Amino acid sequence: MLELSKFWWMIKKELISLKRHPARLVSIIAFPIIMILLFGYGMGGEMTDLPILVVSQSHGNLTDLTLDTVKGTETYHVVEVIDDIDEGKQRVDSGEVKAAIILPSDYDDDSSQQKSVTLYLDSSDQMASQILESSTQGIFYRLSNAVAASQTSVSTQNASVQPSLIHSLSNFKDDIALHINKIYGNIKYIDFLVPAVLGMTIMFSCMMGMGATIAGERETGELARLFMTPTSVATVIGGKIAAKLLIELVRALILIVMAIILFNVSIKGGIVQTFIVLVIGALCFVSFGIFFSARTSTQEDYAQIVMPFSMPMMFVSGVFYPIETMPWILQKLAYIFPLTYLNDAMRAVMLKGQSLGDVWFDLVILLGFTILFFIIGVKRFNRDV
Repeated sequence: MLELSKFWWMIKKELISLKRHPARLVSIIAFPIIMILLFGYGMGGEMTDLPILVVSQSHGNLTDLTLDTVKGTETYHVVEVIDDIDEGKQRVDSGEVKAAIILPSDYDDDSSQQKSVTLYLDSSDQMASQILESSTQGIFYRLSNAVAASQTSVSTQNASVQPSLIHSLSNFKDDIALHINKIYGNIKYIDFLVPAVLGMTIMFSCMMGMGATIAGERETGELARLFMTPTSVATVIGGKIAAKLLIELVRALILIVMAIILFNVSIKGGIVQTFIVLVIGALCFVSFGIFFSARTSTQEDYAQIVMPFSMPMMFVSGVFYPIETMPWILQKLAYIFPLTYLNDAMRAVMLKGQSLGDVWFDLVILLGFTILFFIIGVKRFNRDV
């Protein structure tokens, strides 16, 4: 039988207990606010202001018209107009810009010959490249019609391109031919998704695993018995990191093999290099877990503290959608999260075929986070369990 007076006493007890754990209370209040903001602004936004170059080797009315039209399109952020094709391609290859629109030297010639334009496109970012391809096709479809009709101007106010225009491209006279050079071939969405999902899985398993290892053992008293022995904090934490890392090595290998078998994912940079990147990422997030579990007394406290960091990291770091779809403040925020650098390195190795030397900056950042989290975690570690 329910004893009403004691029932209300139990509710009061739980609320008082929550008050005694301010970190958990803040998490309960802040977490839903953070998540609704991320869902509202961080996912599925319109992709605008994608950085591109225009390589123009021609001069004249048509060139000026083309430049005005491209600059007036919201999809693009024209970083610079240059005249060196090799420089333009190099800046796309390096990832500085997403694409280069190349206008050849004969683009403005007054001749009856078909004019040719090249879109040099970084296809590793599948969603961004798809938008850039359709927008550029739409622009030169309009310009081609203008040339065919001997028009001398096109309104730049209506330069935004609807994807439905692309379906009609095969039915018009090609006065301007657009050649699309996808430097990494045709990338499917699953190819774009899998590298980041691998990194995200490692992140969650490492961080949640450390919560069970340290906060859980502190809660059950196992950690107290361990510290009755003459063992330093650094030794305990280092051993736990090594054990967790060994587990994650096996998990990472299974993830890679299953991605190849189930989704036919190609790894252009090789399995060994992909494996090494995942291992460095796992080491980083294990240390991240150490950092947060240093002073938490229960697994519940640990989960409440970690979730406001891990879930936003998943959405902001470009796992499902490119970072460019997000508001500028979230784009800046993405680069303080280690998962952003792990995703970037994974996609560079798996999709672009780059070596570890090519992604050295991402790896250095991940190792820097690892050292920082480990040092702070050891210093903050509460041995009084």
